[in-house]
Order: sequence, then structure tokens, then C-alpha cells
Amino acid sequence: MPELFSPLTIRALPLRNRLWIAPMCQYSVFAEDGVPTDWHLVHLGQFAIGGAGLVLTEATAVTPDGRISPRDTGIWNDEQGAAWSRIAAFIRSQGAAAGIQLGHAGRKGSTFPAWGTDERGTVPAADGGWQPVGPTTEPFDGFAAPLALDEGAITRIVEAFANAATRAVTAGFDVVEIHAAHGYLLHQFLSPLVNTRTDRYGGTLENRARFLLRVVGAVRAVLGDRALFVRFSATDWAAGGWNETDTATVARWAADAGADFFDISTGGAVAGVEIPLSPGYQVRFATYVRDHAHVPVSAVGLITDPTEAEDIVRSGRADAVMIAREALRDPHFALRAAAMSGIDELVPGAYRRAHYPTGN
Repeated sequence: MPELFSPLTIRALPLRNRLWIAPMCQYSVFAEDGVPTDWHLVHLGQFAIGGAGLVLTEATAVTPDGRISPRDTGIWNDEQGAAWSRIAAFIRSQGAAAGIQLGHAGRKGSTFPAWGTDERGTVPAADGGWQPVGPTTEPFDGFAAPLALDEGAITRIVEAFANAATRAVTAGFDVVEIHAAHGYLLHQFLSPLVNTRTDRYGGTLENRARFLLRVVGAVRAVLGDRALFVRFSATDWAAGGWNETDTATVARWAADAGADFFDISTGGAVAGVEIPLSPGYQVRFATYVRDHAHVPVSAVGLITDPTEAEDIVRSGRADAVMIAREALRDPHFALRAAAMSGIDELVPGAYRRAHYPTGN
């Protein structure tokens, strides 16, 4: 049995393999009400049919102003939670675990979607935008200046994460992932290049991690035995910024606060950095966090080959592999990878006549 297709249990959750689908923003809620649609059902459901062990939703906002764009999904109300329940149920019916990523965009919120328009930057209020927020009033390059959060607003966002997690449990999700990566709100507080506050939420690493750890504790309190993930960017790719050492330290603190697993990506906090893109370029950061924080991790980032994915897990560099863009190109990536190893148990009965021949 290849390691990639060996089972893994996280808290009380058994996962059928270690090949998972990473969150991918779709910008496809055209009603701009945060309610997931049939697009999200089919988009996410195809990966469960395709053999993935865990399917994670796109970044799903915990408040209306926590969306990246007006076309993002949300889970700040019961209508949204009910719509997600249909999607989670289908994913689970196909043998995969269903996970939802909860996020708040912070100063990178109220932006134009990544497709369907030539506009970039912040959406004006007249066109459905809103006032973004952040650690300070310093904007992300090319975006509108945010409103600096005071302690009361921080507490309300912590509560919004907990309320969203409660709805996620009701909707039937097996995993809740807290998005603390890619330059969104929680990462903004973590990064010393973005967070220049002088109160108890800024300055030292302990202070900059305080917001995230409050969110972890609040979400853990409502999850019961469900698994809690945290996604980190392990480096800002900039001198003086957030790095893998900080990530490992805070991951250990988050584990002590109730997180079970860590999804390691990179970048997004500041513009104008050079990222050395290459196959598996972020794997080494996942390995660093795993080895130094002594926590289980997944690796992501330009992993497109089943043999490479197997080697990452077999060598102990990560406990699981997440794929994203390759899954868009091939939603049945996991079935193809399994077939290369002579495994056909993942194939749905309705697809068996067309399955890849073993070994091809």
C-alpha cells in the first residue's frame, strides 16, 4: 500500500487517504449574498467522486465584511449554513471527509473578484463594496485603507468565528480550518511587516499571535470531537517578515489551544516579493513546522505528479498532500494516482467501466 493511500485519523476523524483538496476561491456567488450554489456542489462534489480523502471549501467568510470579494461564500447566517449542509452531505456520501475553511479577509477584503471583470483593487461602496478592516490603517498595496480594529471589534470577530464553526457543525462538516494565511486578517496580525500595533495585539510574537489563539480556543470550544485545522503562510518571503520559525512556534501554541492539524502554505501578506516558484516549492516549510513544532502537517504548492506526492508522504516530509490547480485540471487526480499503484477501491461503481487500467 503506498503511503499516500494509507488511512490517517485526526482526532476522531478517519480519513481514507492522504491526498486532499486545498481551498480554492471560486468567486461564483453571483447573488452576492454568501449562499453557496449548485456550482459549489458540483465543483466540490467532483473531488469527492474523484477519490480525495478530504475536500475543503473555499475561504468562507465569518462576517459580510470578511469576504475577499462580493462573490465569496459565507457562513454568517443560517441560510448559508443550510445551503452548505447539502454540499457537505454529498461529499461525505462519496467517502471523503468534508471540511470548511473559515476566514476573514481583513484589509484584503472588498476587492474585485479574480475573474469576470477587468477591474482590480477595492470595490467602491456604490458597487457593493464595504469598508475593509485590519490591524492598522495601512493598506495592502493598491487597495483602500482599512479601518484599524479596536479590542471590541476583535472580540466580535472571535465570536463570529465561533458562531460560524457552530453552523459548520450543524451543516455536517467533519473539519473546520481557520485561515491564518495568504495575507488575510489573522495573518495580518501575525506578520510584523503588517502589524505595527503597540497594544496587546502587537509587538511581541505572543501579542501578534493573541488574536489567532483566541480564535482557535473559541472554535475548539464548539467543535466537540471534530477536527480543527489551521492554515499558515510559513513565510512572507520578505526580510524582517513572518517566517518558518515563527510559524512553528505559533503552531505549537495553537496545538496546545486545541488545533489538531496544520496546513502549510506561504506568502500573501505583502506585495512586491519574489517567490521562487517550482514543483513542491513550499514542502520544505511544512517539513520545518512538522519537525520543530512536533505537529502533523500537510504540504501544498505546485504538486502535480502522483509520484512526487507519494514521495513527500513516504519520506516523512508531510503527513498529507493537498492539491489545488492540478485538481482543477484533473478532478480525478486521486483515482489516477491510485490506479498507478494498482488500487481500485476508490472508484465509484458507476465509473468502473471507464476506470484507468491498473498501472496506467
